[in-house]
Amino acid sequence: MANHKSALKRIRSNNAKRLRNRYQLKSTRTFIKKLRGTKDAAEAQDLFKKVSSMIDKLAKRNIIHKNKAANNKSKLAKFVNAL
Repeated sequence: MANHKSALKRIRSNNAKRLRNRYQLKSTRTFIKKLRGTKDAAEAQDLFKKVSSMIDKLAKRNIIHKNKAANNKSKLAKFVNAL
């Protein structure tokens, strides 16, 4: 257990950030699954804009790696264009 006041605060803030990051990652994954499940091209286009924005935000905040973000967006774009 931490002995310093600042270390205790760091533990609390790290936990809060971890939960926030997990929530954002999980909600993005849910939207990706929703996009992959859609059959309508127009709906997929709208959903793709939202999902790609969410993926970019995750990469910007270092929740996921920038190459993983680019890879995800590329695969989703291929999927949407194939509809």
